[in-house]
Amino acid sequence: MTLLELDDLSVTYRIASGEVPAVRGVSLKLDSGAALGVAGESGSGKSTLAMALLRLLPRDARVGGRILLDGEDILTMKWGRMRAVRWAEASIVFQGAQHGLNPVRRIGDQIAEPLLVHNLAKPDQAGKRVAELLEQVGLPTWRARSYPHELSGGQRQRVMIAMALACKPRLIIADEPTTALDVMVQAQVLTLIKELIAEQNISLVMISHDLSVLADVCDQLAVMYAGRVVEHGPSREVFHEAKHPYTGALAAAFPTVGDPVSRLAPKGLGGDPPDPMDLPTGCSFHPRCPVALEECASLDVELWPAGDSRTAACVHVRAKEEAS
Repeated sequence: MTLLELDDLSVTYRIASGEVPAVRGVSLKLDSGAALGVAGESGSGKSTLAMALLRLLPRDARVGGRILLDGEDILTMKWGRMRAVRWAEASIVFQGAQHGLNPVRRIGDQIAEPLLVHNLAKPDQAGKRVAELLEQVGLPTWRARSYPHELSGGQRQRVMIAMALACKPRLIIADEPTTALDVMVQAQVLTLIKELIAEQNISLVMISHDLSVLADVCDQLAVMYAGRVVEHGPSREVFHEAKHPYTGALAAAFPTVGDPVSRLAPKGLGGDPPDPMDLPTGCSFHPRCPVALEECASLDVELWPAGDSRTAACVHVRAKEEAS
């Protein structure tokens, strides 16, 4: 059963010098209990997409298309209905827990706030639910009396996850939840996220630049470049057998543990992402693509079937499929 569907989603920012297309015609689906990863470099549009899912974009953003949550379009919801959806039906774990928590309020009060706002607990009952949530994310219950500055980065991120779980939503959006953490703490938080999703049958949209993390946590993976999805399919297949040159370059940028060759001579992707206000003609990736053809400068290929349950926006993929 489809829980979340993006239908031709577009987001454009209006600034003094013109309009900046951040997300361009993205269509994706997420089933109940499944996990979707969205990957890409900085500026690819993945965080803008995440914020659009709960209408958290600034006022200068113009959003088009549809965002259907259980068949109901988030973009046309009245404000009262939108407030009811946030936290109770869909919640978000922000990228920086240090900035997502109020520094002058105790942790327990902040976790309890969505419960009280949505009338899911009375003030004298909220403490019990807060204790349950802290235990779920691996923190001692006495931490409810702590302030954010008294916690480590990993502990603060666990608090953000507890807040997201407070109202038992069906969908959680995680915008690079482990970026600011060291490798060991990152692994612990990712393990926690996977366990909670499995135990509580929660759907997940996870944003990251790290394909290896998404391949480990998510069922499906969508790779974005210049505001568009350029490849989509089962996460491990996309990570290990990329069909689009951009996806392959992102995957190759990670060194292989125990392989000195990959460590001393890492592969990567030359150049910088394009300026959204001055996108190249044809395929937006062609100026950086190692296998670009002459036609790539003028032909803008849409997502094309690339095997079982896979799509990729590449002229090479289209040529192979047409030949087979």
